[in-house]
Amino acid sequence: MTSKNDLPLAQRSDADLPGHWLLARLGKRVLRPGGLELTTRLLGAAKIKGADVVELGPGLGRTATDIAAQGPRSYVGVDDSSTTSGPLQQAITATGGRLVAADAAETGLDAGSADVVVGEAMLTMQGEKSKKAIVDEAFRVLRPGGRYAIHELGLVPDTLADGIKDDIRREMARAIKVNARPLTVAEWTELLTGAGFEVASVDRAPMALLQPRRMIADEGLFGALRIVGNVLTHPAARKRVLHMRKTFNRYGKQLTAVAIVAVVPATAAK
Repeated sequence: MTSKNDLPLAQRSDADLPGHWLLARLGKRVLRPGGLELTTRLLGAAKIKGADVVELGPGLGRTATDIAAQGPRSYVGVDDSSTTSGPLQQAITATGGRLVAADAAETGLDAGSADVVVGEAMLTMQGEKSKKAIVDEAFRVLRPGGRYAIHELGLVPDTLADGIKDDIRREMARAIKVNARPLTVAEWTELLTGAGFEVASVDRAPMALLQPRRMIADEGLFGALRIVGNVLTHPAARKRVLHMRKTFNRYGKQLTAVAIVAVVPATAAK
């Protein structure tokens, strides 16, 4: 018997869909904890222009469009679930790049073939082993001097008690129906340096994904109004969104968005 969680995303109900895909169904295009502004700063720090860029988990293709606007030499999107998405296909066509249907931990790309690897709001959704495997793969794919740019959900402060971390992760899993495991900034840094990277920059922004001001900044006024209209006319979706917003607000002082650029040392053995 097929489980409801085994159904393709397009066939799953609003009540069962992972939170980020539910928001996408409602019309949200910017699905990053720090919003468009933090992504813009991250891509600037990653030095996209003229670079061979790999994006892990491009999703709906919004970041692919932002990358294309900065003039990379080449673009490859790696995704094991969204390669047939219409918006993503359009975004990839605009970049002149290509899509690879593969897991982020096993891309199949040549070692040392990229100058920049970008991943947004995807490591947070992985367990400890999967996080490490993806970061190791990014290190393998990058050339010496290459940059790994991530934008993820963070916890503050670095001294946050383990019990509170567990509470946040448990409540978020209930709200978004994904086993999200955000880390403190120190833990994100440790994850990267443990794989051999050197952290070049750390940036932060409020985690205000569902706040009106951020919605308008990310989606525009008419886009934000369209999303609100969709929420109001879909009861199951409305219940889910209100639950997510309540959870985010409850832990607002402990949640942050973090953007890190980590560099493969020039002398790294590949």
